[in-house]
Amino acid sequence: MTPAKGANQVNLQARALYCERDDRQLFADLSFSVCSGDLLQLAGPNGAGKTTLLRLLAGLNHDYTGDVTWHDQPLQHVYSEYAHQRLYLGHLSAVKKSLTPLENLRWLMASEVPNEDQLWGALEEAGLAGFEETPCQHLSAGQQRRVALARLCITQLPLWILDEPFTALDKEGVAWLEQKMQKQVNRGGAVIITSHHALEGIHGLRQLTLGGAV
Repeated sequence: MTPAKGANQVNLQARALYCERDDRQLFADLSFSVCSGDLLQLAGPNGAGKTTLLRLLAGLNHDYTGDVTWHDQPLQHVYSEYAHQRLYLGHLSAVKKSLTPLENLRWLMASEVPNEDQLWGALEEAGLAGFEETPCQHLSAGQQRRVALARLCITQLPLWILDEPFTALDKEGVAWLEQKMQKQVNRGGAVIITSHHALEGIHGLRQLTLGGAV
C-alpha cells in the first residue's frame, strides 16, 4: 500500500516506457518523474502518443512495457489508492448534456462529497453564474468545458492529469485555467497536461516532447 507518510505529496515515476499502436512505435525507453510542485506539459505532433501516455499515467492504459510507480510502489498494485489521489480529465469533457451544470458537477464530484455551497461557488468561479440550472445541451462548447473544469475549484487531490483542457475556452477562460494550475503547483500539487497551448510563466513548468527530442 502507499505509505501514509507523504500521502498528499506527488511522487510519480516512469521508467523505460515502451508503447506501440497499430504496429507503430509511439515512444521507447521513456523515463521521467513528476513530483510535488511540477507542471509537466506533454508536447508533440498529432499522433505522437500524448493522450496514450496521459492515459497510461492515469492508470487507464495497460498496453505498454516498463514501470510506473506511485510513491515507489508499482501503479497496478496501488491503483485504488492512486485513483483517489489524482483527478483525470479526458479530452472529452464527460458532461452529460441532459443534465444542468449543477447536476453534472454534483455527479462528477461525488467521490469528494462537496456541499451545495461549494458546487454553486465552483460554477460561479468557472464563469457559469446564471447558468447553473440550464441543461448543458443549451450551453456552448466553451461553457460545457467550463462545467468539467469547475471540478478544479473544489478538488483537493494532489495530482491533476488534464488532456487538452484549453479546448473551446475563450481568452478569459484560458487565463483562468492557467491561474488554477499555478495555484495547484504553488500549494505543492502537480499537473500533467497535454496541450497545444503555449504555457508561459508558470513556476515548475517542464516540457516533455514526444516524437522528437525530450
